[in-house]
Amino acid sequence: MASSSSSSLPLHICHGNKLTTIINRSHAVLHSIAIAFLIHYRVSFFFQDPKTRAAPAVPLVFVFASELLLSFIWFLGRAYDWNPVYRTVFPERLPSDEKLPPIDVFICTTDPNKEPTIGVMNTLLSAMALDYPPDKLSVYLSDDGGYAITLHAMREAWRFAKFWLPFCRRFDIETRCPDVYFSRTNDHHPESKNSDFIEEKQKTKEQYELFKERVRRAGEECKLKDKDVRSASNHPSCIEVIQEDSKEGLQEGEITEIPLLVYVSREKRTPHLHHFKAGAVNTLLRVSAVLSNSPYILMLDCDMYCNDPTSARQAMCFHFDPQMSPSLAFVQFPQAFHNISENDIYDSELLQIAWPGLDGLKGPVLSGTNFYIKREALCCHSIQKGMGPIHFFLDIIHIYFTIGVQGSYYCAKQADIELRELKDSFGPSNEFIKSIQRDYNKPNLNGDEVSNMLLKEAKVLASCSYENHTKWGKEASFLYDAVAEDYLTGFVMQCNGWTSAYVAPSSTRRPQFLGTSTTNVNELLTQGIRWGAGLVDVAISRFSPLLYGPPRTSFLHSMGYAELSLFPLLYCLPLWCFATIPPLYLLNGVPLYPEVSDPYFSVFLLIFLSSLSKHLHEVLKSGRPIRKWINEQRIWMIKSVTCHLYGSLDAILKKLGLRKASFMTTNKVADDDQIELYREGKFDFRASTIFIVPLVTIMLVNLASVAGGIWRMLFMGGDWKKMLGQVLLSVYIIVMNYVVIEGMVIRRDKGRIPLHVSVLSFVFCLIFLLLGSLISNSLF
Repeated sequence: MASSSSSSLPLHICHGNKLTTIINRSHAVLHSIAIAFLIHYRVSFFFQDPKTRAAPAVPLVFVFASELLLSFIWFLGRAYDWNPVYRTVFPERLPSDEKLPPIDVFICTTDPNKEPTIGVMNTLLSAMALDYPPDKLSVYLSDDGGYAITLHAMREAWRFAKFWLPFCRRFDIETRCPDVYFSRTNDHHPESKNSDFIEEKQKTKEQYELFKERVRRAGEECKLKDKDVRSASNHPSCIEVIQEDSKEGLQEGEITEIPLLVYVSREKRTPHLHHFKAGAVNTLLRVSAVLSNSPYILMLDCDMYCNDPTSARQAMCFHFDPQMSPSLAFVQFPQAFHNISENDIYDSELLQIAWPGLDGLKGPVLSGTNFYIKREALCCHSIQKGMGPIHFFLDIIHIYFTIGVQGSYYCAKQADIELRELKDSFGPSNEFIKSIQRDYNKPNLNGDEVSNMLLKEAKVLASCSYENHTKWGKEASFLYDAVAEDYLTGFVMQCNGWTSAYVAPSSTRRPQFLGTSTTNVNELLTQGIRWGAGLVDVAISRFSPLLYGPPRTSFLHSMGYAELSLFPLLYCLPLWCFATIPPLYLLNGVPLYPEVSDPYFSVFLLIFLSSLSKHLHEVLKSGRPIRKWINEQRIWMIKSVTCHLYGSLDAILKKLGLRKASFMTTNKVADDDQIELYREGKFDFRASTIFIVPLVTIMLVNLASVAGGIWRMLFMGGDWKKMLGQVLLSVYIIVMNYVVIEGMVIRRDKGRIPLHVSVLSFVFCLIFLLLGSLISNSLF
């Protein structure tokens, strides 16, 4: 699609760190040897005489199985360490604006009660203000709930854009999210003392306040009108191109170029499957195909605003590379957040290890937001000819609309395919079929009045039954009925021959996109359930990376994808085991690990310290403090015994047909108390009981076990050499999760653990210890 730059200089460079690679591979070899000794020790135990064994076999079976699962998931994760790469881009070397390809921006929202309308409009305005030719930019907002306030707010955003976009272009504003820009107290702009700049900024700020007030009032009115009238899950399709002839905000003779802005609300009917975000994106793909049909698409979450206006040009540095572009499906940018506190207690600022690691193999995972993707790749056909029916149909379409009906009929006859089969594949819309040409020569509609015919066609494409009984509905990437539609789409693309690239901001560049992180335990773990369920759903499907991947992509690449899909399941089971079985047998004086004098004790200690030190090295290498390492360890354990467990169960029940797929929208609205606790570095434990009770119960079990185990060793003749391993394990769990004890005993603020939760957990702890003692005594 893209032509190379006239300059001989490269548009981007790819580089790695040889020292880091050597350290990673050396550590993998040494850690593997230690794991081999551990397996030998455990296996040899089962060949001992049952009468002379130091411990019962049943608990050791569970412990050994957990050790094997952790070793397996660790092994899969070594794919990230094999050849991590980092990329530097040079957008200033791109050709002139006239040669840049058009881009469609997709933004999805579903519920203004959880996703504040003003925040969604700020994301939309930041996308409209990208440093890219406005006549080559089209912005689509999918309102899956069909709310009147969202449509009204888009009309108001269009009015405000006539002030905001000229201001950004005239003064080369970097922060193009108006809410963030106007909330800053210090202005470091080079022209901050210029009178024209000050006057223009004040005028634009006043318009922004008016814009927010109009949206707020409209929101109150819409709540009254919509009450008991409409339904978010049952409404007709609505497509509207936002435009007006008003000259408000323009100086005499001035013409403001504003990107095409389109509101899309697909039809939803209760009996029909809607496929959550995947269905919404599929609709945007079809609607945009008949309106603008840009060859590249930027996908954004509704709270993920464009922080660096040059991100589109950075992505084009790869799509314009003549060697990389033909097979390049998408360019992925990292997810970063603007509201991260200094402590980041919920570990929202994820340490990006998997993405550079996979980038060194065949390309990173599609992350659901912040990526520029080829429309051609998203149409679900293989990059290699002859590898799929969709690709063949595209060839026929191309012939049909380039050499005419007779030529296409002749080719179709030769292939024993009739034109009606194209509609069987892509649905009844002639305009949509016409749009799926690879040359994407359809003119951009910005500035022109969109015909009623195209809008009617777009509404047909947004109907809930359009995909029924079509190959498009069965084979399109985003239509797979999975909650993790982004992960699965990227994986299938790469299995079909496409590649991808990952671009993290360098020290001299600002983050390309910034979003809103969760600021309380309930939303953190609720979001974790959705992610865990979606990933495990893929892991146990026919697209399981270890089964589907190796014949189509490299084994290392499949390993990386498998680690991502399996980690919720393969972490929750072992961590539940280690948090309960060793402490229980510690309390009863039964050793499950070698005694200190045994050489194999060093093996277990080495594996434990090796894992911790490797993680610490990764954190420190990224420039983060040790506190980041502690937070990641804590959240890993908390998520594993709560949301990863529930997400895995949800996926398994769905696979068995005992539960329907569901999608829980993350609540982006936080009250002042939540924000204050988050900034102070205190966990907000005002969460669902199913999250807090397991955490408190596990802590009580480990506290009781450590206290009882030490008492037994000091006053009842217990052998501390045999029990030290279990003591250290429980102490580590307690120390890393001291915030739970703090929430139970020390804190008195609103975010503390409620008394009734502590009492309920105490009862569960007593029942568990009593049953555990009975089982332990009967087995030993």
